[in-house]
Amino acid sequence: MVVRLPFGDTVYEVKPTKIIGLGKNYLAPNEPKENAPEKPIIFLKPPSSLIGPDETIIIPKLSKEVHHEVELGVIIGKRGKNIPREEAFDYILGYTVLLDITARDIITEAIKKGLPWAVAKGFDTFTPVGPRIVGKDELDPSDLEIGLKVNGEVRQLSRTSRMIFRIDEIIEYVSKIMTLEPGDIIATGTPEGVDLLKPGDVVEGWIEGIGILKERVDVEK
Repeated sequence: MVVRLPFGDTVYEVKPTKIIGLGKNYLAPNEPKENAPEKPIIFLKPPSSLIGPDETIIIPKLSKEVHHEVELGVIIGKRGKNIPREEAFDYILGYTVLLDITARDIITEAIKKGLPWAVAKGFDTFTPVGPRIVGKDELDPSDLEIGLKVNGEVRQLSRTSRMIFRIDEIIEYVSKIMTLEPGDIIATGTPEGVDLLKPGDVVEGWIEGIGILKERVDVEK
């Protein structure tokens, strides 16, 4: 899947070999630090789940409970393996808004049974990105407002400073496991407030300094 996004004065073709997600990378405001995982919890989403801005999130027939999750997306700019933390930002192309759409009923059952998350995270249209890419030298991602509205109602609102694992830590950890390729996307986790999507909803996810990613919701025919 290829998504074309504005990037400065050009258009960048986002063609990831993989989309890497993080689970539980934000603490809620009153949540104790003891609840934080000891190391990043990662999972993979297929490139076929990718869509661009102003498209449609499709609720699949296999799920009756699909949730939104707004995240800071990190787009990799060059190939790297075993990347030291102090060099991590050299491997970043830029940042975008990402929605990690999740079939909550499927993932809840998978967690209970100790099964992978691939089905719940992997449906077509489950990774919208956009509205543009902001270059790594144009934006400090360490403390940005991040939020999401559904039909104008704010459901998620936080700041990237509440991430448990920072971007350089994530890149260092992930690159010990797998080679990062140009165009790969890291979804850095979502804050509290995830909730149900239904047909006809209009979803707007935003990150300060990047913009608003808008999508509509429909059901699989």
